[in-house]
Amino acid sequence: MVKICCSLLLLSLLSVQLKANPGLKVRITQKALEYAKKVGVEILKKNMEKEQFPDLIGYERFGLGNVHYNISRIRVTAVEFPNVSISLIPRSGVKLVIRNASLTIDMNWNIRTWMFKDGGRSTVHISKVFVTATFSTPLDSIGHTSVSLSSCHTTSGDTDIKLNGKSGFLHDFFIKYLKKPIHRSLATNSCPNIRSGIQMIAKDFQSLNVPVRIDDLAEIDYSLNSLEVFRPYIDMDLKGIVYPAGNYTGPPYVATPFAIPDQNDSMLYLAFSEYFFQTSLFSYYTAGAFNITIAKETCRYLNISTEMFGSIIPEIAKYPIIPYPVMMKLTATEIPLVSLQQDSFTLEIRESMEVFAVLPDSTTQSLFTVNVAANTSIALNVFDQKLTGSLCLNSLQFSLAHSNVGSFEISFLENILSYILQTEVIPSANAKLSKGFPLPNLANIILTRPHITIAQVQISFHDKVRDNGLKLHQGRFRDMC
Repeated sequence: MVKICCSLLLLSLLSVQLKANPGLKVRITQKALEYAKKVGVEILKKNMEKEQFPDLIGYERFGLGNVHYNISRIRVTAVEFPNVSISLIPRSGVKLVIRNASLTIDMNWNIRTWMFKDGGRSTVHISKVFVTATFSTPLDSIGHTSVSLSSCHTTSGDTDIKLNGKSGFLHDFFIKYLKKPIHRSLATNSCPNIRSGIQMIAKDFQSLNVPVRIDDLAEIDYSLNSLEVFRPYIDMDLKGIVYPAGNYTGPPYVATPFAIPDQNDSMLYLAFSEYFFQTSLFSYYTAGAFNITIAKETCRYLNISTEMFGSIIPEIAKYPIIPYPVMMKLTATEIPLVSLQQDSFTLEIRESMEVFAVLPDSTTQSLFTVNVAANTSIALNVFDQKLTGSLCLNSLQFSLAHSNVGSFEISFLENILSYILQTEVIPSANAKLSKGFPLPNLANIILTRPHITIAQVQISFHDKVRDNGLKLHQGRFRDMC
């Protein structure tokens, strides 16, 4: 009907045969289709009243000659769709039915025969218009899913034409020959317009098969794995894998099965699995995103120098009176591990922190190396069509891995090292998380503050939706951190 309506219809039609476990599941409910219908009908009315229709020029046979007609400056002044329905056909497709539609048209007309000619302005009222269309998704010759209009039928009942200033025999004669091209145009153009609309919308969804760029380090693959149509909703499985930028080698993980909670009271549900987040961590680990250098120039809250450690480590206390700047290099020792439990999204990060003294000639001298195990929680939100996060530090554990300045008790340094990580590393990580992961473009739907639920092995959120700037009731967001 219009883009939002056709888009949601198309989502119910796209289907592939792959059965791999997904990283992301999407559920579109009947409520979403009803919303699409409601908004789509209103937009269609406005668009039809603004539309510039092509002239109808031709002729009809009459006795010994032809009746030539020219219908121009066609403008819809009113349109009504009192009964429109969209129904899901399980494991098949979608049926669109428009009943008892009516429209009023103003137009210029001109009729010419070998005996006489005339013209003027007229008003046409067409009522009892019925359109029934069924969509299906056969496989094409190379095994890809194609969208087809399997059946479409249009009928129109009554056509009432009023010719301004005309009456009598000529009035009835003109109306008789004007009705035919109007009926023919309505019957022959309705179904092709539906078909061309679906074909245009199909191009939007081809983007699901193209990796989406997150940043310079990673991309997301949201291509479709499978789709099933049920009577109350449509379930889609999206691949949901994050790759290192330009490298589409499969990650060293296997996606496990999971399911969207059995609910239908919202319009749209999205469920991200542990697998999605774990492939994200793998990609950023591969790209070195967890390797961080902290130096004097980058510290915002603390002037890190050998003087800070001298009171705890005797060997460092022997350094010259003028303290040396200190540099810290954090290197991830293994891929961070994500864990999703009921109302809990945690991340285990293990790093090696090597501490250096920066000497006057700009060379560095390794002082000691510490193993760091960080347990963190992540709170999620959706902003500007992106899944964003905020990291909260739950606990830190330190152990001395190597020392070039003699033995010392690492527990004496825990407060200093914890403060540095809290003030320098966590804010930097949150700045990156706030940029977010782009969500899949599903029929131009915009989520507004969804309700987020964390369960074992998955994160689900659902919402009313917004399209083209039209916003419905906002959902509730629960902070997780």
